Amino acid sequence: DYQRLSGVHRKGAEIVSLLAQKDPIAGLAMSRYEIRLAKSLAHVVNLIDPDIIVLGGGMSNVDRLYQTVPLLMKTWVFGGECETPVCKAQHGDSSGVRGAAWLWPLHG
Repeated sequence: DYQRLSGVHRKGAEIVSLLAQKDPIAGLAMSRYEIRLAKSLAHVVNLIDPDIIVLGGGMSNVDRLYQTVPLLMKTWVFGGECETPVCKAQHGDSSGVRGAAWLWPLHG
C-alpha cells in the first residue's frame, strides 16, 4: 500500500520508522492497514467468537495496533460490541518458530 501511495517500495520496518517521523504517506498506509486488519479480525470474531486474538510476526511489534485495531473492530462486529482482547504474542515475533520447535520430535 505504501508503494501504491508513494511509488517507492519500502519494507514494513522502514514504514514504521517513517511513521515515527510523522511521514504522512506512512501514516495513511498504516491507517489503511489497521482498517484492513480490523475488518479481518472482526470477521473472525463474528464467525468463531474467540476469547482472545494473539498477533505474531513482525507487525506484532507495532504497539499502536493494540490501541487502534480493537476500537476499529467494533465497526464490523455484529451488534457493534466487541470485548475480544487483541494481544501481542508472549514471545514476540518469534512465537511461531518457538511453537514449531516444540512440535519437533525428540527422537528423530
